[in-house]
Amino acid sequence: MKHIVVDARIINSTTGTYMLNLLDNLQTVDTKNHYSVLVRPKDIEYWKPKSKRFKVVPCSVRLSSASEQTRLARQIRALKPDLVHFCMPQQPAILGIKRVTTIHDLTPLNFRTPRSTRSKRTAYRWLLRRVAHKSAQIITPSEYTKDALAKYTHINSRKITVTHLAAEPIKADPKSIDGLENAKFIAFVGRPAQHKNLDRLVDAFALLHDKNPDVRLVLAGKMLAGYQKLDRYAHSKNIQNIIFTDYIDDGQLRWLYENAAAYVFPSLSEGFGLPGLEAMAHGCPVISSNATCLPEVYGEAAQYFDPGDVEDMAKAIGKVLKDESLRSELIKKGYSQTRKYSWQKMAEQTLAVYNEAL
Repeated sequence: MKHIVVDARIINSTTGTYMLNLLDNLQTVDTKNHYSVLVRPKDIEYWKPKSKRFKVVPCSVRLSSASEQTRLARQIRALKPDLVHFCMPQQPAILGIKRVTTIHDLTPLNFRTPRSTRSKRTAYRWLLRRVAHKSAQIITPSEYTKDALAKYTHINSRKITVTHLAAEPIKADPKSIDGLENAKFIAFVGRPAQHKNLDRLVDAFALLHDKNPDVRLVLAGKMLAGYQKLDRYAHSKNIQNIIFTDYIDDGQLRWLYENAAAYVFPSLSEGFGLPGLEAMAHGCPVISSNATCLPEVYGEAAQYFDPGDVEDMAKAIGKVLKDESLRSELIKKGYSQTRKYSWQKMAEQTLAVYNEAL
C-alpha cells in the first residue's frame, strides 16, 4: 500500500474534465493505495470522494506562481507521499520525491495567451524540460503530444505513456438556447484562445454565408476579452448571423450538440481535442482542422480541412451542410469513434503508470 498525492488544483478549470474522471475512476480501479488530493480552497467542496482511501487537502498555492517552488514543495513533503502525480507541468523543480507528470499539450510553446509574457514563456520552456527529465513517468493524451514532447525535451519516449481521454453523453436534461430553437446553425464550444483560430472560422463563415444565408454560426463560451474582440472583428467586416452565447450550462451544451447542423473545430494546436469527441457522442457531425493530434483522435469520423486555409474551411463546412448522406455517415462514424475511448481504461492505464514509477 502506497500514499499518492495528486495535484488537482486544475479540477475546476478547462482541464477539469480530465481531473474529475481520473479521480472518480481511480476510486474504482485502485483498491489498495491511499490518496491525498490537493485542490484550491475555493474548490474544497467541488469534488467529494466516495472512497475512504481518498482525502481532499486544501492547497492555497496558485498555478504558475513562485510559491510552487517553495510552499507547494513544503506542503507535499509534509504529506510524506511515496509518489506525486502532477497534472500540469507547473510544479516544484526540486522536490526529492518520485513524480509522474501529465503534459496535456505543447500549445503554450507556440501560442501566446493574454497573461503570458516573454519572461513567463522562457520560464515555462525551462520548467517543461526540467520536469520532463525529473519525472519518473510522463502521461500524454495523444501519440502526437508524446512524440512532440520527446523531440522537444530530448527524453526517451519509452517513459511516456499515452492515456486517451473519453467522452460520454451529458446527463443533464437538454435546455434550448434562446433565439436558436428553430434556427439552422453550426457551432463551436470553448475558450477564444489564439490557437483556437476563431478569426479564420469567422472569415470562413462569411464565405459560407453567401451561399447559405439561413445558416448561423454559434460561438459558445464565456464572453471573455477574446470573444469581445472577435465580435468587434465580425462587426467591422459586417459579417451577419454570428451568435455569441456567453456562458452556457450542461443542459444548454447538450441541446447545442444535439441541434447543431455540425460542430466545427478550427484549432491550430491541441493535445487531444475533447470537444469534437463530445459532439460525436451526441450525434453531431464534426468538421475539424487536420492539425496536430486531431486526425489521430477523430479518425475517419470527421470531415477535415486545412486550418490555415479559409476557403478550404468554408468548402468543408458547405460540403457537410449540403450532403445529407455525408452527414449521416459522419454521425454514425462519430458514435463508433467515441466507443473506442473509456475513462475507466484511462484510469487503469494511469494506475499502471503509478506502479511503474514506484
